[in-house]
This record gives sequence, structure tokens and C-alpha cells, in this order.
Amino acid sequence: MATASFDTARRAASAVSPIEKSPDVQPEGLPGRPVSLVGLTRADLKEKLLAIGVTERESRMRAGQIWHWVNFRGATDFDAMTNVGKGLKADLARAYTLDRPEVVSQQVSRDGTRKWLVRMAPTGKHDHNRGAEIECVYIPGPDRGTLCVSSQVGCTLTCSFCHTGTQRLVRNLSGPEIVSQLVVARDQLGDWPGLIPGKDAASEAGRLVTNIVFMGMGEPLYNLDNVLDALGVMSDAEGLGLSRRRITVSTSGVVPQIGRLGAEGNAMLAISLHAVRDALRDELVPLNRKYPIADLLRACRDYPGLSNARRITFEYVMLKGVNDSDADARELVRLLKGIPAKINLIPFNPWPGSAYECSDWDRIERFSEIVFNAGYASPVRTPRGRDILAACGQLKSETEKLRARARMLMEDGLGAEGFYAAPEAND
Repeated sequence: MATASFDTARRAASAVSPIEKSPDVQPEGLPGRPVSLVGLTRADLKEKLLAIGVTERESRMRAGQIWHWVNFRGATDFDAMTNVGKGLKADLARAYTLDRPEVVSQQVSRDGTRKWLVRMAPTGKHDHNRGAEIECVYIPGPDRGTLCVSSQVGCTLTCSFCHTGTQRLVRNLSGPEIVSQLVVARDQLGDWPGLIPGKDAASEAGRLVTNIVFMGMGEPLYNLDNVLDALGVMSDAEGLGLSRRRITVSTSGVVPQIGRLGAEGNAMLAISLHAVRDALRDELVPLNRKYPIADLLRACRDYPGLSNARRITFEYVMLKGVNDSDADARELVRLLKGIPAKINLIPFNPWPGSAYECSDWDRIERFSEIVFNAGYASPVRTPRGRDILAACGQLKSETEKLRARARMLMEDGLGAEGFYAAPEAND
């Protein structure tokens, strides 16, 4: 159990925690900067063609051709588009680009997990000609490859156990910026047709990235318009081609937007629950003060398309002496009665300055046993990428630590480049 002083300090810190943060900036756009066609919706791509003089009649066909090259083939140059005329390719090259975000660094874990620090293109004067940075993570497995994407730069919320939640909210990511994380991952992994030896990358089974989880930086339902656009592009069968049943959007409980996500996004839903009593969840997930557990579970029961084949995943981080008792497990089962669900138990991933500890392994196993015996799948998520701080709740922390160290080196007259180079020995 946590000591009295440890518990008191933790509760004191959380008592002053705000529910939400406001963005630091609103992207304003940079006049004259070429727009990349990567990540655009079909409708936006058509508008870009109309803007350079392609006729309404021709634009649909040309948009389909370019869509195929950008989203299915992964083209990085307009000249690669062999079925597009020279004149149109020249017009496209003058007005637009196929640029991806810059991969500033890559870290590779001992378990094969890859974390990329990605720098977006500048979106306004606030960027000082340097785009915002986010992290995304690729987790390989025996039967799937999961990409964890971010939806915000920082996070709206203030969950006390999550390091990302301790950082400021800079801004929302646009739909293309969300999609571009998948494009970057496929570039880095060679995950385009014809590039994977021994695999037919034209089919879903041949892809290295088979699943997407919106579990990176940010609260997706506070950026739902852009998340829905990204879902549409990612799941387009003639492009990036991921099944919506392989795309999971995780929320801490933005109740008013849950129904819309199901109705318009048709994605799998995950709920960051983490507590079975409002008093504790108010502390761990301050958003609970606005949308308490009863309201959240009502929205889950009403989620469009909910069935045994489309279960909701409830994420539950295991915190020593906080939420891991037998009584907590039994109450969790009672709360979820009647909801087709899977309960994902997550060993807490420590980060510098955290006031929590991970539950002991025998306690996690006992908790899982109670849930499993009640009829729920209750896998314990194997921590992946801990050695590179790529695990659940750790994103961005290592980046900030590296930047602080790099600044110190620069003050000493040394360059920071070495801190951002991909580790060649691990590639």
C-alpha cells in the first residue's frame, strides 16, 4: 500500500489540477507556403485541383489518379505518376508538394518498438519557422503491427498518472497531420506495395502497419472534426486501406462526442476508465468531474454499432494501493454488466516525477483473475518500448529531456545533432 505521506502528496497535487487546458495557439497558415497533398480528404484534393485550373468535369478522374499515387503507392514525387499528363504534373509541382513531416529522430527499443519524433510543417508565425513536434510509436507483433498516433500537440486533459497530461496543450493537429503519421510510418518501414520482400503489400495482410490506435498525445474527442477526416482517409479502400474495425479511438470520457464518433467514424472505441468510484476518478482523470462514471457508461451503452463483435475496450492502469484491490475488481465487473467489453489492464509505466507506483505483479494477476472469472477478457498489456519511454503515458517526456540536455550542450559550444540521429546499431 502507498504510505500516508505518499498518498497525501499525491492527493494534494491532484486537488488543484484543472479539468482541461486551452490551446496555446491557433494555426493561422503561412501565406505563400506550398501545401502538401499528403493526408487530404478526397473532397479537399479535388478542391486543390480545381484551384489550379482543372475543370470540374475532369477533376474527379484526376483526383482519383492522384489519390491512388499518394495514398496507395506512397509517391513522393509527381514525376512518378505515370498516368498523369506532363502538363498537369508540372502544374501540380508548381502549386503543391508531396512533402511529409520531418522525422527528427528515431528510437528503437530492445523489443522492436519504434518511436519517431516528427516535426510538422510550420503553420503560422507562432512556429517561428519551425513546426510543432509530436511522437508516434510503431509496435510490431506476431500477427499485427500497431501504430499509435497523436491527435494533439500536448494534451487538453490533466490526468494525474499520465506524463503527456502534465504538458501544455499547444494546438490540435489537422486531419492531414494525423494521417501523415501513418504515411511517415510506412515510409520508414518500407510499407508500400512492392517494397516488402516476400509480402503482397497490395493486401491488408501484407502490410506491416495493420492497426491504428489513437492513444498517443492528446484527447481525440477534443479534436473530433479532424479525427473524423483522418479516419476517412486512413480507411479508404482505394488508398491507405485500413479497416475501421482495426482503428481504435481512445477517450478519457468526452461524453457529448462519443455518439458522434460511433455514428460518423464507425471506429472501435476505447475508454480510459482507471477507477470505479467517482471520488478516485476525479483525482486520476479530472475530466470525470465534468462527465462522471454513470454518464460515461450510459454513453457507452448507447454507442452506435455496439455488439459482441464490436466490443468496447476499457483501459485500466494498475496503480499500487490506489485502484488495484479485489473490491475494485468486483466493482468494475458490476459497473460494466451488460456492456460488450474487453478490459485492458495496463501496468503503470513510470516517468520522472510521477507520484504513483505500478501494482505488484501478483496483485495484477489476482485482479485479472476476478475480472476473467466474471466473463470478461482481461489481458494484461505487456509494456512495450519502456526503455525508450514509448510506453503508455510516456510520450514526449524523453523528447523534452533530450532537448534540455541538447540546450546545455549548445550553451557549452557543442552541437545537438547527435541527440537526434537514428541509432544506426539498432536499424
